[in-house]
Amino acid sequence: MGKNVLILKGSPREWGNSSVLADQVAAGAKFSGAKVESIYLHSLDIRACDACDLCERGSGCVIKDDMQDLYPKLEAADAIVLASPVYWFTFSAQMKLCVDRWYAYQSSGWKELQDKQFALVLTYGDTDLYTSGGINAISTFETMCRFLNAEIIGMVYGTMSDVGDAERQPELMEQAYQLGRELGAS
Repeated sequence: MGKNVLILKGSPREWGNSSVLADQVAAGAKFSGAKVESIYLHSLDIRACDACDLCERGSGCVIKDDMQDLYPKLEAADAIVLASPVYWFTFSAQMKLCVDRWYAYQSSGWKELQDKQFALVLTYGDTDLYTSGGINAISTFETMCRFLNAEIIGMVYGTMSDVGDAERQPELMEQAYQLGRELGAS
């Protein structure tokens, strides 16, 4: 049986560049036999963590929104892909809201997310990884994976601002596809 790959798309544009690259990852993972589900976060009602800390009691998050449907998907995934444009020097708000709500796993020591494989797809408007803020998102991603004892399978990132820029970079599209193939391999 193939791996279960969950792709979280954090762009507010459903067909934005990070989403297009994420679709390439999905295609590569499917080619390798993985079951892939892509979630467009902007279409979901995900509210901010309200710091109630009731999740510390082991009952999960008490906020009744679309994260309740995402938690089982996160838990079932063998690999998780975060795909986001850089907005104001880090992940988009849509991605950050979703990841912040992973805090609900604290009572179990985050065991639901540990030892999984992770990958990152990142797009940014500036031509420089540092002045774009892309480096901040990468650092956050790497630190998160280290904390979760999770394996980083790879990252695909690049400069693109206008819709359609991803398709104009065939080498980046191929990189994303190959990342998916690696993620999907058992």
